[in-house]
Amino acid sequence: MVPALLLCWSFGYTAALKPTCLSAQFRRPGDYILGGLFPFGTDTVNLTARSEPSLVVCERLFVEGLIWALGMKFAIDQINNSSSLLPGVQLGYEMHDTCFEPMVALQPSLLLLARSGTRALPVLCNSTSYQPRITAVIGPHKSGLCLLTAKLFSSFLIPQVSYAASSEMLSNTKLYPSFYRTVPSDKSLVEAVVLLLKKFGWNWIATIGSDNEYGRGAQGLFLSIAGNHSICIAFEGLIPADLADPKAKKQLEDTIKLINRTKVNVIVLFASSHPAQALLQHSVRMGLSKKVWIGTEAWILSDIIASIPNIQSIGTVLGFIIKTGTVPGFQQYVANLFTSIQQDKFCQESREFNQLMNSEVLDTPCEECDHISPHQVLSTLSHFQVQPIHIAVHSVATALHRALGCTHQACPKAPIRPWQLLHFMNTLPFEVNGQSFRFDQSHGTNTGYKLVFWSWKNNTLTYLPVGDYEESLYINTSQIQFHTADQKEPTSECFRDCSPGQFRQIKGFHLCCYDCTDCPENTFWSSKDSSTCSPCPEQQWSPARSTQCHDRSERFLFWSEPLSVALLTLMSITLSLTCLTALLFFKSLETPLVQASGGKLSLFALFALVLLCLSCCLYIGKPSHHLCMTQQMVYALCLNGCFSTFFIKSLEITLMTEFPRCAPTFLPWLTQRRAWLLVALCLLTQSLLCFCYLHLGPDYLLSDYKSLPTEVLLVCDTRSWFAFTLLHGYNSCLAFVSFLGTFMVQTSGRKYNIARGITFAILIYFIIWIFFIAIFVTLKTVLRSVTQIGTILTTTLGILGTYYIPKCYILLLKPDLNTVDYFQNSIKEEPEEDSQ
Repeated sequence: MVPALLLCWSFGYTAALKPTCLSAQFRRPGDYILGGLFPFGTDTVNLTARSEPSLVVCERLFVEGLIWALGMKFAIDQINNSSSLLPGVQLGYEMHDTCFEPMVALQPSLLLLARSGTRALPVLCNSTSYQPRITAVIGPHKSGLCLLTAKLFSSFLIPQVSYAASSEMLSNTKLYPSFYRTVPSDKSLVEAVVLLLKKFGWNWIATIGSDNEYGRGAQGLFLSIAGNHSICIAFEGLIPADLADPKAKKQLEDTIKLINRTKVNVIVLFASSHPAQALLQHSVRMGLSKKVWIGTEAWILSDIIASIPNIQSIGTVLGFIIKTGTVPGFQQYVANLFTSIQQDKFCQESREFNQLMNSEVLDTPCEECDHISPHQVLSTLSHFQVQPIHIAVHSVATALHRALGCTHQACPKAPIRPWQLLHFMNTLPFEVNGQSFRFDQSHGTNTGYKLVFWSWKNNTLTYLPVGDYEESLYINTSQIQFHTADQKEPTSECFRDCSPGQFRQIKGFHLCCYDCTDCPENTFWSSKDSSTCSPCPEQQWSPARSTQCHDRSERFLFWSEPLSVALLTLMSITLSLTCLTALLFFKSLETPLVQASGGKLSLFALFALVLLCLSCCLYIGKPSHHLCMTQQMVYALCLNGCFSTFFIKSLEITLMTEFPRCAPTFLPWLTQRRAWLLVALCLLTQSLLCFCYLHLGPDYLLSDYKSLPTEVLLVCDTRSWFAFTLLHGYNSCLAFVSFLGTFMVQTSGRKYNIARGITFAILIYFIIWIFFIAIFVTLKTVLRSVTQIGTILTTTLGILGTYYIPKCYILLLKPDLNTVDYFQNSIKEEPEEDSQ
């Protein structure tokens, strides 16, 4: 028994796989040729891996595309056998595969544009008299493909009639003057969906579109129209059209998680069949709660989606499909055709017709069709719509009939250019099976929509018509059984409570559509106004998602922080060195070295450096307005006290070396008591500049609320850079003059060079100030005070190290050099031994 069953099964399987000649049915010669673009295949296998322009191969047969092609063949065979439409004229056809890919559709489109009887496509300035291979084109089906091919055919004004493309962009007759379609545009579909939502009071919904031309276009239209009808979009997203993308799975999962988060009960899905299938499979797998799904013809009638395991768990499915009638005789025609293609005589005739088409440029459009079983096709015909294709073919045939001037008896076979058909397609109606059609101003036929409901009984799906739309919407609500416990429509209204610290960010123009958004930093949420966050006062701050503001703490250079302790320690060391140096100079005041260095003027300079060190304390602690005014003046005056002694000493050196004849006259003014008059004059001049500084714009206390997130920065800021330059420029001038007077002075090896100490001290001062200015101008933090303290201490240490410490070395360790002979006239150049 079992072997017999296996033998019968094997025989039946072998018979089903017996090759036929169905692939030879898609080309026929005729007096006028119509081109056809249909998706015979899907899933390109070498598109992304192409490194050269080779032929793109499709992996799987697309049965719906085959049925569309058979619908065109049926319509043309009907017309060729008709005695009223194009009598005596034979229409031919040439169909090609688009494989769902614009790149694939472009190659046959170029072939269809080739000159009649050839495979050449000339480039002409004027194509008015040009006669291509075809008179008109039927297809393709996808909006994305039509947006590409319509530009190509419109440039030659060749009529192109699509049977499924619905993008609103194709309604632009200026861009696509020869494009027509026998289905409504997405705008009509979106208007129907909006009316459905308003009918049930659903104003809080999610909308998802596939990331392709159809999904993006339909969703964009829906968002613009829904906003004008007080429908709020809780979530809008795109799902990948390319499911082979490694990121596609995660994107689908993230979309479902976001839908769950919004807690909407209604989802509008504008997607092609494969992206919709992937989304619904993930919805079932991830346990998405039951929703109302509103779909479109792109996926609502898909057998693949209906066969997803446990698909009933997604909830209620409503969808709009184009309102079309049946095409009488089509199913019987397909059944007879499958009988004929198994006969050798019929197949031989079909191959002979194919050879007449000169179509060796492209391979047979559907080689897989030779191995398809009749059951695969006939089982799909029951709910598959071919009337749009039937209408498309009849629209071209009727226009050709009128362009030729045919009568009911015969048609003259005159040459007709494709562009000559456009006038008749634009203006006159045409009949198909007793029903009248006309292209509107946007070159479309608005036949309206039917609303269908997925009705499940005993795990069997029925597409139950529950309404229709044609300018107005009618719904028979009693036939719709929703997924709710009482089988009544669920509510989907906008109602969410934002958490404290979040405000309602309005999306669009309607108050019910909002996102809960965290209040940003330095703002707070008030229950009195939940639609926005109030800014904190300038003296306060707040973290993100806060319900109150906090007082800012003050930030400045505190006495107790480690950086201040380190600076104070360095200041103490510098101060101790300066005091010890002064003490040593005081004890050795009458020695030749101290006298040569300026005597009591040196003690005064060291006293000024002591005060300069102590001025570091002005930059630590909480600043005030008066303290900021004082800082720069104290620094300038203390430094001036030191530089004024250098200035006097450099003048003395200059007189002794450069002007020895004038030295006896002017030297008394630079020594002894008169030198103090010059010091007083320098300090008086600096005091006058301090007064100008106060008048022009002293430093002021700046309360900076922007630099630090939670604190107010108290810093002394410069009000006038001109006043700053005037105040410190005088000291720089004294230093520069002192430098000029000392840097060229030479002394014999037996004498001590006092000028060299002044030169290096001034040089270090200038180097420090170059770095100080570069840093000080750009800083507006506590480091500004650190920079000034560092400048004071390094300047003091530089002067001590280059001018005073070498003298201390002689006083302490080389007392034998501290003689009158060694320091007397030490600044004057003396001849060497060999000059005797």
